[in-house]
Amino acid sequence: MPTDLRSRWNHNTHYHHLALQAVAPGAKTALDVGTGDGLLAADLRERVPQVTAIDLDPAVLDRARATRADVDWVVGDVMSTPLPEGHFDVVTSIATVHHLPDLSAGLARLVSLVAPGGALVVIGCANSGHPRDYLMDAVGVAQHQVFSRTRGYWHHTAPVKMAFPHTYAQVKQIASTVLPGMRWRRLPLFRYAVFWRKPA
Repeated sequence: MPTDLRSRWNHNTHYHHLALQAVAPGAKTALDVGTGDGLLAADLRERVPQVTAIDLDPAVLDRARATRADVDWVVGDVMSTPLPEGHFDVVTSIATVHHLPDLSAGLARLVSLVAPGGALVVIGCANSGHPRDYLMDAVGVAQHQVFSRTRGYWHHTAPVKMAFPHTYAQVKQIASTVLPGMRWRRLPLFRYAVFWRKPA
């Protein structure tokens, strides 16, 4: 990816490394759901030979193509667009699943796209509902101040939805039901992470 794209920092790009760490050696296919400006898809392409990136917004995908990454850019809704099931060695989704009408159904759809032995990584947004959430939010505020001053804050071009339908605890409960054995992390910059690997 060109250097000017790598320098773009915000709360989403800050956690791209978590998705990239889930790429197993020998992974051949990847899918980035809700790719937006395509920065994660471009990074995935440097590790995975075949990368598909899907987003609802054609204008945003036009800007994603400007990354010049060799990625299959798909305009569509992941819930209804035909995609090969059980095909992708890694499926990623950053700040997207809260846009879906039903979280349980959305996660189940992502599961259906993961190949046996493949990984699913969801970095998402939710509402705080517990004292420890608010403590983590305070850490996030401090991190935001430091990073935005030292790195600059990049405003991505994808539509933003700040009304989150679930609390962190609710997301964790839903995810644990749909994704048995998943790993959960509450992240400081107002995010959570779900890591799951499909049985081989």
